Amino acid sequence: MGSNLLASLNDLGLGFLGYLVPFLFVLTIVVFFHELGHYLIAKANGIKVLTFSVGFGPEIVGFNDRSGTRWKLAAIPLGGYVKFFGDENAASVPDQNAIAGLTESERKVSFPGQSVGARAAVVAAGPLANFVLAIVIFAGIFMLHGKQTTTARVDSIQAGSAAESAGFVTGDVVRSIDGRRIESFAEMQRIVSGAAGQTLKVEVDRGGTPVTLQVVPTLKEMKDNFGNVHRLGVLGITRSMSPGDLKTESVGPIAAVRMGAEETWFIVERTLSYIGGIVVGKESADQLGGPIRIAQVSGQVATAGFVALLHLAAVLSVSIGLLNLFPVPLLDGGHLLFYAIEAARGRPLSERAQEVGFRIGFALVIMLMIFATFNDILHLAAS
Repeated sequence: MGSNLLASLNDLGLGFLGYLVPFLFVLTIVVFFHELGHYLIAKANGIKVLTFSVGFGPEIVGFNDRSGTRWKLAAIPLGGYVKFFGDENAASVPDQNAIAGLTESERKVSFPGQSVGARAAVVAAGPLANFVLAIVIFAGIFMLHGKQTTTARVDSIQAGSAAESAGFVTGDVVRSIDGRRIESFAEMQRIVSGAAGQTLKVEVDRGGTPVTLQVVPTLKEMKDNFGNVHRLGVLGITRSMSPGDLKTESVGPIAAVRMGAEETWFIVERTLSYIGGIVVGKESADQLGGPIRIAQVSGQVATAGFVALLHLAAVLSVSIGLLNLFPVPLLDGGHLLFYAIEAARGRPLSERAQEVGFRIGFALVIMLMIFATFNDILHLAAS
């Protein structure tokens, strides 16, 4: 259905909507649940919520609920915010002058008037909501489609490949990598793709006999079905497609949630590994993308169907949740850093120190957005 809609839009000369509509759908879901996490824990702590906004800038449409919260959709769909009573702005910077003039009853429902633990819980709830959303989406997909696996059996080996150098032979079944149990070819690919240049200890079953091999995956540029280039570690082997090696198992709710959590953790691991690689110079930062890249990928994935678009929303939700936990002032992680310092000192940082921190954080976020957008433009130019 999704691909037919996009094809119709293209036929009408409105191909850009094929990117815009999926982009807005994916980002709105992720942002809404992030802010909902903040909102729910704030309400649970008795904090008055002034505004719940999806997007920034001028309001497009909105309404006030019975508690006085203004729920609105804003014009710039690149984020959102929840503004609490006692905040100076949407970044939850406290309004010191206003706080000084609050009555005792008003202070009890203000965000700055809460304990450091309560404030930390409200802030952490946003990223945690993103992780929960991802787990739920992944679990739903597993329950809907089941677990499809292919045995990690070597069907063929490329000449001159890493696998040939390591001593793999046709028919080998990979059982573990660096002590981690391998249950499918896809699981093996995941580990190998992020381990280019690293020595992996691989245990294989060779006709019933366990054999240990040492292999170093080769870094290779590969194109996906949409023409996007990815740099991945490869062994140079193909999987067996014989009927006995292809399996589809139904997945119950409990197992689906467990698998959804494992999928979420895998994305966290890969993201942190990639960022660490950038820091030490082992990875290139040109894979970092911004709104343009997200819009492009959303449009491409939407042509594969609604489930694929939901999968992208889950991946993006994990990424946004993790990004917000980085200890950068202005992000949720920056607030948590300030609260940790406050808990250790027994009093908050000075207003001046917090102001400087937020300015530095703002500058870092803007620079990251500019860099990511620049990467997006280069990516479009090369495609």
